[in-house]
Amino acid sequence: MLNGLLSDPMILLSVVNTKLRDFYPSLQALCDDMEISEAELKEKLAQIDYEYDGLKNQFV
Repeated sequence: MLNGLLSDPMILLSVVNTKLRDFYPSLQALCDDMEISEAELKEKLAQIDYEYDGLKNQFV
């Protein structure tokens, strides 16, 4: 999922936060569906200074 268009962290952030808000109850559920590790996703979004907030179920 991180190939191509979603290799851009800003676009990835938008897609991930939308999916977390509308479809997935947790980051783990999203990562399982995307077949990506939480650590890899968190690392990618940390590049643009976003961290996962489990209480909000969003990257902030």
